Amino acid sequence: MYEYLKGILNKITPTYLVLDVSGVGYLLHVANPYAFSNLFNAEITVYVHQVIRDDAHTLYGFTDETEKRLFLQLISVSGIGPKSALAIIAADDNVGLVAAIDSGDIHYLTKFPGVGKKTASQMVLDLEGKFEQVAATLNEAKVADDTALTDAIEALAALGYRATELKKVQKQLEGRTDTTEGFIKTALKLLMK
Repeated sequence: MYEYLKGILNKITPTYLVLDVSGVGYLLHVANPYAFSNLFNAEITVYVHQVIRDDAHTLYGFTDETEKRLFLQLISVSGIGPKSALAIIAADDNVGLVAAIDSGDIHYLTKFPGVGKKTASQMVLDLEGKFEQVAATLNEAKVADDTALTDAIEALAALGYRATELKKVQKQLEGRTDTTEGFIKTALKLLMK
């Protein structure tokens, strides 16, 4: 099994990435390939999970270990396969997902693609209370991202950008996971357009 791959991101499509690792191109199915678009041609680390079936060996990629753990928990539920789990993760509301499972909110869970009432009930039954570590990590990441974004906006204001420009850029950056430096680089690209 693979834990992660580190290489150059050289292709992004609507459903997968291609990561060049020492001259070998690995096709990685990911929840949101365009979340990696600002890393094109850069060396990145992608956490992976391999699924072996009779007709295919498929690699699924994740931005971090928390997203991978969430995926593994989801595919352990009867009725949720890897593609459905990726679609659920792609909604990028992992904190809401964990809260809905822990509180038994079937209505919220049926909003995800491919999840009906039966599957939502099974998710609650199988996963309720199993996300303590994932939930703590997601909440810590959200607080860290909010701080990083705030620090980035303050740094850009110190560089002389107007509040109206920064407000537009901040809306585009909210919800993304990045460091202060990453937010600044992305914001500068957006401001230069």
